[in-house]
Amino acid sequence: MRLRHAEVFHAVYSSGSVTAAAKILNVTQPSVSKVLAHAEQVLGYALFERVRGALIPTPEAHRLFKSVSTVYKDMEQLRRLARNLQSSGESRIRVAATPAFGLQLLPSTIASFLLAHGKTAFDVETLHYEEMALALEEQRIDIGLVFAPPPKPGLGIDEIATAEFVVLAPVHLKISGKPVVNIRDLGNLPFIKLSGRSPLGQMLTRRLEDRSTEFKTIITCDTYHVGKLLVAEGAGITIIDEITAQSAGHDDVRIWRLKPAIRFPISVIHADSRPLSMIARQFVEHLQTRTREFLDL
Repeated sequence: MRLRHAEVFHAVYSSGSVTAAAKILNVTQPSVSKVLAHAEQVLGYALFERVRGALIPTPEAHRLFKSVSTVYKDMEQLRRLARNLQSSGESRIRVAATPAFGLQLLPSTIASFLLAHGKTAFDVETLHYEEMALALEEQRIDIGLVFAPPPKPGLGIDEIATAEFVVLAPVHLKISGKPVVNIRDLGNLPFIKLSGRSPLGQMLTRRLEDRSTEFKTIITCDTYHVGKLLVAEGAGITIIDEITAQSAGHDDVRIWRLKPAIRFPISVIHADSRPLSMIARQFVEHLQTRTREFLDL
């Protein structure tokens, strides 16, 4: 007995007529009659007797209905689950981000996403790239938000935006009369260097070495926000990602674009072996939109 046979049989048995069953199933009466006749042909026995225009279930139908009802309930549960998933019902998104995104961009993105998807729950972690890749491998998180991730087996990388490095200086320090500053004009200023342990720090180190730029490095730090705070305290200047630079709390620093520009991708990473849920894909799309809006500030 096929599922369609079971569905039609259940509707006819429950309603008592082909006409009522057709209304329940939202199909035509001839369609119900045809499926019912085919079910009886496949089974090799009658399910209903036609008595003065009425359908009377046979003893076999009574016994079959008990099992069909169980299958029908399971199918209804499956339909409800499918509808809930489609309408973004109660779901959980486990997301990790490098610290720079946790200052403003990720919290504001999650908050705005919840306005439209209020039943969604989030687990949020702040991790460095290597920790994030391990969390994906262990299935502890669904997606990660990271700067310039290097290729890694089993890792899917989806670029959502392109950002660039900028120069941060104390608000009282005027290093250029223009909104753009040349790298070679920074050599004589006290410099706060980002650690080369992160993918982004490694990229910046390579690009500065390519330009044979010498800096008076006085501090090295591996947390970009700490670098920004050191600039705000007047300790020196730094070259930093524009997400950190433009996040809330930069009243005591000034931002200059860098010439020539050094750009890098912002990407969402996920496990290749596990497709993202519908709600997670919707969040990634929202994250892409909010990231690009944030970079237009």
